[in-house]
Amino acid sequence: MRKNFLGSGNDAFVCENCKLTVRPLTNGSYRDHCPRCLYCKHVDVVPGDRLATCQGLMEPVGVEYSPKKGWMILHRCTRCTELRRNKAALNDTEADDYELIIALASSP
Repeated sequence: MRKNFLGSGNDAFVCENCKLTVRPLTNGSYRDHCPRCLYCKHVDVVPGDRLATCQGLMEPVGVEYSPKKGWMILHRCTRCTELRRNKAALNDTEADDYELIIALASSP
């Protein structure tokens, strides 16, 4: 269950992995990972609550396709190893790196 977001929930941020300044999505959804390197940060216990104490970087380790949600990026926390799925942002002016998503889908 999604909680109320702190801030607007679709805020700009600087990627802690590649240092890209990431702009909010314009398609009405929420961006939670960098479109260039696909890394995100472990900040939520329940999506949107910002209550996770870990704060580790979440490395993209795979992708899977969901008939209801589309492409989902599988992230593993580099600090606590928790796994999370995040919807790929493919339909936006600053879309996720599709070549990187394909590479993740091709890796074992």
